[in-house]
Amino acid sequence: MNRFRTSAAVFSALLLLCFPLFAAESAPQQPPKPQRPCDTSEGGQLDFWVGDWALTWKDAKGNTQTGSNKIEKVLNQCIIQENFNGPGLEGRSWSVYDPKTKQWRQTWVDSNGSYLEFTGAFADGKMELRMPATKGPDGKSVVRRMVFHDIKKDSLTWSWQSTNDGGKTWKDLWVIQYKRKA
Repeated sequence: MNRFRTSAAVFSALLLLCFPLFAAESAPQQPPKPQRPCDTSEGGQLDFWVGDWALTWKDAKGNTQTGSNKIEKVLNQCIIQENFNGPGLEGRSWSVYDPKTKQWRQTWVDSNGSYLEFTGAFADGKMELRMPATKGPDGKSVVRRMVFHDIKKDSLTWSWQSTNDGGKTWKDLWVIQYKRKA
């Protein structure tokens, strides 16, 4: 009888020790978390813009104007936030890569009450974001875009442009030179 009790006790102890191993093997595997769009190579295409920038541009009269733009990654490093400050204008934008459309999306708001939406992509060393077409004063369809070009480590050019001929020609409306602050 003692032998039976000893064997039962040893078996029970082994069962208790091994049960977690069996349970772990039979537990369903958790599916891997989906990759965040900001962690993809496409999601890093706007990283060149992140930083603290000194800006210069010419106004309509040809006078040099200056401003600043601080670009940072926010919301768990997944959103690019712009903080623009210039004479008479403050603005903010938020940019995110959308893997469903394979495009970037940007929303801009400013101290003049503007709200603009853009979509676009990075190609041929340039980032281009466009607004949907609108009607100009002459009734023609007008498309506006921003283009980040001449991108280097510590400088870039940003151009705000419009076309009313379907993109055959583009007119510069505002060209800003970016220089990274030290």
